This record gives sequence, structure tokens and C-alpha cells, in this order.
Amino acid sequence: MIRQTGRFQTAHASKYMRQLCKHFAHKVPAACDKTEGRVQFPFGPATLHASATELQAEITGPDNAALERGRAVIDSHLKTFAFREGFTQMDWAAPTEG
Repeated sequence: MIRQTGRFQTAHASKYMRQLCKHFAHKVPAACDKTEGRVQFPFGPATLHASATELQAEITGPDNAALERGRAVIDSHLKTFAFREGFTQMDWAAPTEG
């Protein structure tokens, strides 16, 4: 499995994380509290963490195609939720093995 972490600097991290989890829960298993969230996508799981200044997403998958799909799903939904902040995409680090 490979992992990739994305970061979005925002004072509204908890709000966006809860919106993401609530939205995704209509289609896949998803749960969260104010600071941690988990989403079980068909292509691999995502773990979300909200701090006072940042939303972090870690996606895991069997290959780069799964990570690409995870990035696209998270970024496209955040684009809708965080439009007031001019969000375009998370700052995604390079994938890592493990």
C-alpha cells in the first residue's frame, strides 16, 4: 500500500472535515468528531485531521491510480465547500510506501 498526505491551511478545518464526512457518509462508511475523521472509499481509506489552522488528509491505496482518485474526490468536494477561500487543491506531498 502507498500513502499520500495533503494539507490545506484554513481556520475552518473542523467545519470542512465534518462537511466532507457527512457528505461522504451518504455513499460510503464515514465518521468523524471535531478533530478526526475516517472515510472508507472503495479505492482506499482516508483519514482526516483538523487542527486550529490546518486540514490534513491521508489517503491510502494499492497504487498511484487509487491515490489519484482519492486526491480528486477530496479536492473536488473541498473546492465546493471552501469556495469562499479560493480553494483549488490541497498541497499534496509525494506518495510514500507503507
